[in-house]
Amino acid sequence: MREAFGAGFDVQPGYLNTASIGVPPRHVADAVMASHERWRRGEDTSSTFNDAVETSREAFGRVVGVPAASVACGATVSQFVSLVAQSLPAGSKIYVDPGDFTSVTLPFVAAGHRIVSTVDECDLVALSVVQSSDGRIADLEALEASGKPVLLDVSQAAGWMPLSLAWADFVVGVAYKWLMAPRGAAWMAVRPDRMDFLKPLAANWYSTGENYGTELVLRSDARRFDLSPTWSSHVGAAVALPWVASLDLESVRAHCVGLTDRLLTGLGLPPNGSAIVSIGMPPVQGVVSSVRAGRTRYACHLYNTIEDVDRVLEALT
Repeated sequence: MREAFGAGFDVQPGYLNTASIGVPPRHVADAVMASHERWRRGEDTSSTFNDAVETSREAFGRVVGVPAASVACGATVSQFVSLVAQSLPAGSKIYVDPGDFTSVTLPFVAAGHRIVSTVDECDLVALSVVQSSDGRIADLEALEASGKPVLLDVSQAAGWMPLSLAWADFVVGVAYKWLMAPRGAAWMAVRPDRMDFLKPLAANWYSTGENYGTELVLRSDARRFDLSPTWSSHVGAAVALPWVASLDLESVRAHCVGLTDRLLTGLGLPPNGSAIVSIGMPPVQGVVSSVRAGRTRYACHLYNTIEDVDRVLEALT
């Protein structure tokens, strides 16, 4: 077991793959296992999980810097990006990073919008705060100063990078990477003045509070965009996200970037200031990593150590 930032982890040595799947602290995994035991014994009802959903909603808001009333709960980033894409006027012009993850880009293509090459000519910027393939970090100050409507995906940022994104129109993110919760939970923060812009395309019993009938009565806040939650995912998120939100994320960033800097400089490469790095060398045996865009991707989180990074350096130098 490893200890990191006050929590215990059962992660194996050489795991450098958080950009694909985050490893939970013991207390998060224990909460999910206990929930499964209650399920096995038939001890839950649907209302059992309401507190977990609201706890994870509020904690995601703290992680990205918005109030809970601005946060909708769902299952995937692509679901929320599609909601924005389908609410835009037909033929809107969207600026995306050409190398961005398809959950950010393809919903706009599927909706028939135009992908443009500059921010100046766009109606909306849709961008990952940290790029999945190589760890590049968006210039958030420039985006805010541009005055353009912005959708930000924090899936590769939230959990290791301090964020204050109340200025953004929409902020989406998932649970199962740097936030170290089970897959099946995602969130979207909607700036209050943008609530009425979005169409509640997936209106359901959870987003309205109505189990039967045909009358659409929307909730007054971002819960109008909720999906019925994946229960066990929110059980884990309700433990993981408040813990993450309580951490000194500047210290977490310094820890993660210190490890990636060690890896890059050890290979004679310049640091990139990110928790994710991409290297044009083959994967290393005994190290868990991913291959993205033809390059080996390593990701260092708060549970990683110098020894994990040195496994890569010893094999490649």
